[in-house]
Amino acid sequence: MRLAEREWMVQTQLIGRDITDEAVINSMLIVPRHKYVLEDKQEYAYYGTALEIEAGQTISQPYIVALMAQALELKANDKVLEVGTGSGYSAAVLSRIALCIYTIERHDVLAHLAKERFQNQGYENVEVRIGDGTLGWTEKAPFDAILVTAGGPVIPESLIDQLAIGGRLVIPVGDKGDQKLLRVKKTVTRELIEENLGSVRFVPLIGTEGWSELN
Repeated sequence: MRLAEREWMVQTQLIGRDITDEAVINSMLIVPRHKYVLEDKQEYAYYGTALEIEAGQTISQPYIVALMAQALELKANDKVLEVGTGSGYSAAVLSRIALCIYTIERHDVLAHLAKERFQNQGYENVEVRIGDGTLGWTEKAPFDAILVTAGGPVIPESLIDQLAIGGRLVIPVGDKGDQKLLRVKKTVTRELIEENLGSVRFVPLIGTEGWSELN
């Protein structure tokens, strides 16, 4: 369903830019983005724009989803943690690439909707948890890759601790208006190598090791 629109999205917004990871491209062709947006926004699902979803949150534009997925440098047997499930679209994309996805969402309504979408589409390797994503998911750690889909003031220490040796963490860091997208790699000596992937703008990362809701 709507494959032609996904093909157009991939050609114009991904391949036409700097997305070269074949696994990411194939996943974005498979996952029906229109199933992850509000019904009255479905006609815009494959445009290069962020869209409002439930709970006052947003689904990122396709290019940003692909950029972050590509930055994780995923392998087929990787275990991935996602902080900020949102609509579930990003986790769905990751689930077609990696072995298993653990995703945390603080809004009950978003978590439940995402679960329904995964079940309806048969994505059985995604597990959703309601809670404070800045603290990670200790019981499932360590993770080969961690993706944070909201902007924090700093990189949460809990997430660094739960990153496996050789693991990659991708997170927007900065103030609430603008952030830089960082990729952090943990070496065998537990040293962190940080790389700036460019300027982005995400909703605030709320939690114990993020922003306070009162700020």
